Amino acid sequence: MSKKVKSEYKLYDDPMQYFHAMLEDIEGAKESICLEVYRFNNDSIGIKFKDLLARKSREGVKVKILVDSWGTSVPSNFFRELIDNGGEVRFFMKLKFFWDFFTKNHRRNHRKLLIIDDTTTYIGSANLTEYSLNWRESMLRIKSDIAVEFRSIFEKHYSIYNKYVFEKQTSIRSIVHENCEIVRDVPSLTKQRIRRRYLELLKSAKQEIIIETPYFLPGFLLRKAMIDAAKRKVDVKVVIPKHSDVRLIDILRNKYLGLLHRNGVEILFYLPHNLHAKVLLVDRKTFSIGSPNFDYRSFRYQHEIVVLGSVKSVVRQVYGHLKETMRNSEKFDFENWEKRSPLQKFFEWALLPFRHLL
Repeated sequence: MSKKVKSEYKLYDDPMQYFHAMLEDIEGAKESICLEVYRFNNDSIGIKFKDLLARKSREGVKVKILVDSWGTSVPSNFFRELIDNGGEVRFFMKLKFFWDFFTKNHRRNHRKLLIIDDTTTYIGSANLTEYSLNWRESMLRIKSDIAVEFRSIFEKHYSIYNKYVFEKQTSIRSIVHENCEIVRDVPSLTKQRIRRRYLELLKSAKQEIIIETPYFLPGFLLRKAMIDAAKRKVDVKVVIPKHSDVRLIDILRNKYLGLLHRNGVEILFYLPHNLHAKVLLVDRKTFSIGSPNFDYRSFRYQHEIVVLGSVKSVVRQVYGHLKETMRNSEKFDFENWEKRSPLQKFFEWALLPFRHLL
């Protein structure tokens, strides 16, 4: 019997560092590369990945790429060399013009996964884009046989890339592997597994909750769970960018901040650049890293994935990452929030009906 290899975990938050690590792992691939990403841009980063993947395909490595057709807009011949070398590329749910145009086309694949040789997995928040090089992200590299589970999940998603109707139950079944759990979502108004697990974690928290997210539009139950936790004397912190890349969300989220602050939830604004990391840490024991934002759209309309767990080395790295984020943040100014202009309040109110779509 072969000796079991010890699992290794490395958390990256600097795009330059994880892009380098990902390219290095792709370079070393011997058998297979599976890449699933929302945005794969035609820029210096996208071209560098595309060219290397094309070369690995030419060397005989089985390469499969799944990109979202809304998030990824590239010329028709962008992946031509890779495909000519035997690689496969699929665009998830291309836009279709029919009577239910908006509802169907709003269901996007927002997952970010890279699986190499069934041994190495990257999961987290980052797209393959040049414009996000100075953003703060969260990408976890896992070297473990959990990669086999991620490969199976990828293949399932790869097979339904152009289907609007599919078996949801098998597509959202949680998978437990040692001290980790893979939780998935597909578009659904009722079966929102990631949101449900987050609610469970918030309700069970005893000491501390730290939520780090670029887009913060929590529904009523999540808001209540945060407030209830604060009333139990749990230290609840929410870290968001001072200015995200989606201005409408920044305007609308403002509506929720005063209520949460008044009920003991601490709001922090990250200052240096855009914060795009998507992390949850509870009681410095349980972490979540993955693709969903803390908002209606991710939980309700998008295909998302997270890895949750209690691996001590990951918890230490996540907490170190969060401490650095908070060190470069400022506290929410409640008095200034109360003095915001009537025009700003009007826009918050006017955008509220669209909170599920932003």
